[in-house]
Amino acid sequence: MTSERAKMTAGQPFNQFDQELIARRILVRKELQTINNTPDNEARMKLVKTLIEDTGSRLFIETDLQFDYGFNIHLGDNFFGNYRLTLLDSCPITLGKNCYLGPNCGLYTNIHPLQAAPRIADVELGAPIRIGDNAWLGGNVTILPGVTLGNNVVVGAGSVVTKSFGDNVVIAGNPAQVLKTIDNSELNQ
Repeated sequence: MTSERAKMTAGQPFNQFDQELIARRILVRKELQTINNTPDNEARMKLVKTLIEDTGSRLFIETDLQFDYGFNIHLGDNFFGNYRLTLLDSCPITLGKNCYLGPNCGLYTNIHPLQAAPRIADVELGAPIRIGDNAWLGGNVTILPGVTLGNNVVVGAGSVVTKSFGDNVVIAGNPAQVLKTIDNSELNQ
């Protein structure tokens, strides 16, 4: 039989009150209290890497980091997350190299049913979030479940990203839309 963790990670309906998942969330909450109260940056990053094992080189995340599990978070080389980063990782959240996230960003993979009956019955599922290389998300950006952003994407502050976008665009708004394209040809030289 498939575990609730496996169903959750695959985006299938799962029981959020499964004992394995509850135990992991409790462990993460306890560890995040320590992490968020560790003023030394190097020491804090070592602690972060005990919960988020799939990170590239040069990881830096400010304090007030929040997430559910950590095992579904995948961060590329040279990742920067500013204050109050929230990663709800029932499904995988994957960010490429050189990604910079402003303060108060939230990436949410969790989905709750629109119909009241399954929502009341605590049915939960999710959809993965994928962000390519060289992304920059301004402050207070929200990325919703199932969104994929291409390489070299810039997301304006305060945006709510409800759908996927390709490479080399500036997007902003609620819901976010393309404002312009960016010439990143120097990256290919």
